[in-house]
Amino acid sequence: MADIFEIESRYTSGVYAKRHVTVVRGEGAVVWDDQGHEYIDCVGGQGTANLGHANAAVAAAIAAQAQRLISCPEIFPNDQRAALMERLTQLTGMPRVFLCNSGTEAVEAAIKFARVATKRTEIVAAMRGFHGRTFGALSATWNKAYREPFEPLVPGYSHVPYNNLEALSQAVTDKTAAVILEVVQGEGGVYPGSAEYLRGAQQLCRERSALLIIDKVQTGFGRTGKLFAIQHHKLQPDLLCLAKSIAGGLPMGATMIGERVGVLPGHIHGSTFGGNPLACAASLAALSEMERLDLPARAAENGAYFRERLQEINSPLIREVRGLGLLMGVELKKKSAPYIQALGKRGVLALSAGMNVIRFLPPLVITREQLDRVTDTLTRVLAEPAPEAVAE
Repeated sequence: MADIFEIESRYTSGVYAKRHVTVVRGEGAVVWDDQGHEYIDCVGGQGTANLGHANAAVAAAIAAQAQRLISCPEIFPNDQRAALMERLTQLTGMPRVFLCNSGTEAVEAAIKFARVATKRTEIVAAMRGFHGRTFGALSATWNKAYREPFEPLVPGYSHVPYNNLEALSQAVTDKTAAVILEVVQGEGGVYPGSAEYLRGAQQLCRERSALLIIDKVQTGFGRTGKLFAIQHHKLQPDLLCLAKSIAGGLPMGATMIGERVGVLPGHIHGSTFGGNPLACAASLAALSEMERLDLPARAAENGAYFRERLQEINSPLIREVRGLGLLMGVELKKKSAPYIQALGKRGVLALSAGMNVIRFLPPLVITREQLDRVTDTLTRVLAEPAPEAVAE
C-alpha cells in the first residue's frame, strides 16, 4: 500500500497543512502512528476528545445504536434525541435546544435566532474571537487571514476589543441583535475574559434589549474546570453554542435557547443530520462518562498543576502562560510553529493559537505523569538552539 501521507497529500483539497504524523490508534490521552510511535495528544481532536480516545462506553453506545437506527430527521420524535434534549436542558438550565452537527453550525443558528427574535440585524463580536468558518460565523470571526479571501461577508458585523466593557458599551445600539463572546478566546491566543467584563456584557445586553450569545464550543464539557465555562462567572446567556466534545468525538453541535429568545417560528432553520440517533446516543454516553469520571474536577485540579509546571519553566523565550483548566497557552517571544514541530518530533502533539502561542488541549483524562512529560519536553525544546520550521 502506498504511503498514507502521500495518498492524502495527493487527493486532499489543500486547505489543511498536514503534519508528518499518521495517526491510526488512540487510547486515553495517547495516540500512535502507523510506525508504532507513541505521542501524548495535546491537540485532543482540537477539543473534541475530552473523554480521551477509544472510550469504551461511548464506543458501545455507538455500536448498539448503529444496529438499531442511525438516521431519523427531527420531524419524527426519537427516544435518543428526546433523552438528550432533556439532559442538555437540565444541565444548562435553558429551556430549549436546536441540535446540529458542528460548532460553526451552532453559531450560525444562534445568529439567525437572535435576528428573528429581536427583529434587529447587527451583531457585535470581539477582536481575536473565533466562531467558525461558514459565512455568518466567519463574519463574527476576527482573523483577517480567515476573512479576507471571502469578502464581502455578511453585513452588519462589528468587532471591539475583548475585555473592554467601555468599547462594548459604545458598540451596542438599538440596532444590535446580539453580542457574541467566548469565555476564553481559544483560537485567538488563549485569553480568558474577566468576570467583570462578561457579567457587564450580559447586563448591557439586557438593558439594551440585545441578546447575549456565548460561544463555548472549545471551552465546554469540563475543559475549563466547570462543566460549562459560563459557570465560572454565573452567566445566563440567551443563546449558548455547544459542540466539540459533546458526543465523545462524533460530529455534533447544539444551540441552547433561553427564555428571552422564546419559541421560534417554524421553517426558519433546519438540519438534515442534526440530532440523528447515532450522535445522540454517543452524546448521552459521553455525558454519563464525564459525570462518572468527574472530568470538570479533574480538569480544574490537573489544570492548576499543569499551569504551575509551565510557569516553572525558566526560559527567556516565554512571555506569558495563561488559560483556564486544561485549556492552556504558552505565549513565546518568537513564532510558535518551529517549537510545535520540535515537540511533535519528541512525542508531544500541540496546537498553535495565533503566530506565537503554543496551545495545549489534552484529553481531560490525561494523568499528571503525562503532563510532567509534556512540560519536561517543552523545557528541553525551549532550551535547545532555535529550531527551524519545516514546510508541511
